[in-house]
Amino acid sequence: MKSDSQLQHDVIDELDFEPRVDSADIGVAVTDGVVTLSGFVKSYAEKLAAEKAARRVAGVKAIAEEIKVRFASDPKTSDAEIARRILDVFAWNVMIPDDKILVKVEHGWVVLTGTVDWFYQSEAAKKAAGQIGGVVGVSNQIELRKMPTTGDVRERIMSAFKRGADIDAALVTVATDGGKVTLGGRVKALHERRLAEQAAWSTPGVTEVEDRILVV
Repeated sequence: MKSDSQLQHDVIDELDFEPRVDSADIGVAVTDGVVTLSGFVKSYAEKLAAEKAARRVAGVKAIAEEIKVRFASDPKTSDAEIARRILDVFAWNVMIPDDKILVKVEHGWVVLTGTVDWFYQSEAAKKAAGQIGGVVGVSNQIELRKMPTTGDVRERIMSAFKRGADIDAALVTVATDGGKVTLGGRVKALHERRLAEQAAWSTPGVTEVEDRILVV
């Protein structure tokens, strides 16, 4: 098991390695495997890239993300202009059902609401909104219409495992409660755990995934 100091060093190296992130103004602190990211970046997209880079590091148990978006020299953009740009991007993106999503912008903070059929549509909307200039954050409150079943989730996990490698999906347990999926059991490597979680999220109707899978 990595020490907190080693984990801190690895996260810093990963941030330096990520081309989408300027790590000069990002601080990294680690306590009991929990990584806290602080400081400033130039865009919300860079903020998301920094968080994803930290999550890739083996040994990271959780992330407390306190990075702020700071526009040093960019002119301020009105909330109305930001909203119009987001709607234009939604209209051009075939993955986003723009007629089912409402956009609200206040002081650069975007709130997305509405109901869609697939999780990837919600994620695509969140990602697209976060890439618009002037956006300081995105609150994704989009709901999913369908409810997942245990069988649906398990089937997708097994398919993902078969595609990725020779992994025993029978060791992963699945429980559903409305839109929430709880994963349990055990796997041999962290990337197998991520495969299971990604497969759960790809199931229609999943709104929350609680990953309790052990890596042994």
